[in-house]
Amino acid sequence: MKRNGMCPMCYLKQLFIKSKSTSVKPEFEDHENGVAKTPPMGWSSWNTFHNHINENMVLEMAEALKAQGLDKAGYTYVNMDDNWQSNKRDIAGNLVGDYETFPSGIPALVQKVNALGLKLGAYTSNGTLTCEDLPASLGRERQDALQLARWGIEYFKYDFCHHIYLPIYAPLVYSISVSRFDGKATEYSVQNARLSGLARYMTDKKLPTGCYVGGLDKNLGRITYENIEVPEDGEYVVTLNIKKHGQYEKYAVVKVNDDKEYEIEFPSQKKYNVTARFQTIVTLKAGKNKIEIFNPIASKSDSEMYQYRRMGLALKEGAKIAAEEKGAPVKPIVFSICEWGWGKPYNWGAKAGNLWRTTPDIRPWWFWIKMIYEHNVKLYKYSSVGHYNDPDMLEVGNGDLTYDQNVSHFSLWCMMDSPLILGNDLRTMSEQVKEIVTNKNLIAINQDPLCKQAKRVKKGKVDVLAKPLADGSVALAFFNKSNGNKKAKFDLTSLLDDKYVALKKQKSYRLAEQWSGEELTTDGVVQTELKKHQTKVYIIK
Repeated sequence: MKRNGMCPMCYLKQLFIKSKSTSVKPEFEDHENGVAKTPPMGWSSWNTFHNHINENMVLEMAEALKAQGLDKAGYTYVNMDDNWQSNKRDIAGNLVGDYETFPSGIPALVQKVNALGLKLGAYTSNGTLTCEDLPASLGRERQDALQLARWGIEYFKYDFCHHIYLPIYAPLVYSISVSRFDGKATEYSVQNARLSGLARYMTDKKLPTGCYVGGLDKNLGRITYENIEVPEDGEYVVTLNIKKHGQYEKYAVVKVNDDKEYEIEFPSQKKYNVTARFQTIVTLKAGKNKIEIFNPIASKSDSEMYQYRRMGLALKEGAKIAAEEKGAPVKPIVFSICEWGWGKPYNWGAKAGNLWRTTPDIRPWWFWIKMIYEHNVKLYKYSSVGHYNDPDMLEVGNGDLTYDQNVSHFSLWCMMDSPLILGNDLRTMSEQVKEIVTNKNLIAINQDPLCKQAKRVKKGKVDVLAKPLADGSVALAFFNKSNGNKKAKFDLTSLLDDKYVALKKQKSYRLAEQWSGEELTTDGVVQTELKKHQTKVYIIK
């Protein structure tokens, strides 16, 4: 595995290293944009085509999706992964489709895909370049999000290549200034602010205030101004006046009235002068306002959350602006966070987007699919309506996977509330593969409005997963991980006291297997036989 530069064994080692949790997660509300109320379903170009894509192929896939009846099964999104864009932005700095492979332009492709009743998705990276070294969106979030929204993009995958973390260090602030774009500013010394945490005053006679505040690094201290008074509601310039110190990057957040946050990044500074000024534009209300200054970045996870959340907010803002410009309803953009699982995105992903990758890229290798499953299945508590663990796209129909491996792969992804994003060539899809990915019973389990991911209730050579459903029933999956046929049994009464699964007590239980149609009745114990790598999924009523 080389796309994100890490070998499989390196990944396994990294996966189980305990990392710092985010320090600011509770301060944010969940990302809500009105879409992905159940796991998204669609198709993506990467698994089969990698960097060899063009507008004709993407349109052919959309047409094949329609012709195969996949849209009736719920598959809606047609997603362009890396390499849809040119390496050259336009004169205004906007993203542009590859001039040779997407000559008609992305808006024209959106219209053609929309005419089929489908939605087009796009991709960049939360870095200076994408994984294929094309223009990415770090630092250009608002511009790129607005461009995608104006085109009509409705799904956005945001990768992690060429990423740059935010600094854990904060500037040394000696005052702030507030003005209304008129050159008339009111300056507030840090001596008029309240300090908390490790924030402390430090003397420096070279500064106009005679002192500055240090101790803001790693979310350990804050400067709070309680009484910043302005005459009317509106936008104002807030200037942080700082003492220059150290040739390394710094970062600060300006938080207004316990609500909106504004970021300021400080480059490495040469000390030709003692002081420097850095600004942000904020919204204040008439009368007294509260302004806090701090650096919330105590870990890499904090940095990732802030940067992905920045794009999530930009996508919502862009969709709203684009709708107002067109005088049309808002077209929300599903936000897919593709961070590979390094920063434990399940801890903070719901604050930033609709879904978050929990692992590196999938491959059509059985051992790799099982490894991804083993990690993702443990994260069931983090899934909820509009927010999903993403163990990556489906490889059903790719590589040398057997029929039972394909069925198990699809079944497990459905049980785990995973987004169902196909990765095969829809134009040449076999009837057998089509039957697997359009199984109405399994899709109904995945699309259940309760959106509770299956919990592994028994681990062994045969795993047992239980997924509570909105109608009060429970989906129960037996997954044979071994390389031989296995007999398995499970006592349903063990789920009666499981608060997550919440199986209802009954004198007897009726079960229907969702692939074969097999039915059985039991007073508690379920027994079944499975071929190697086979999965059976029952609905318990």
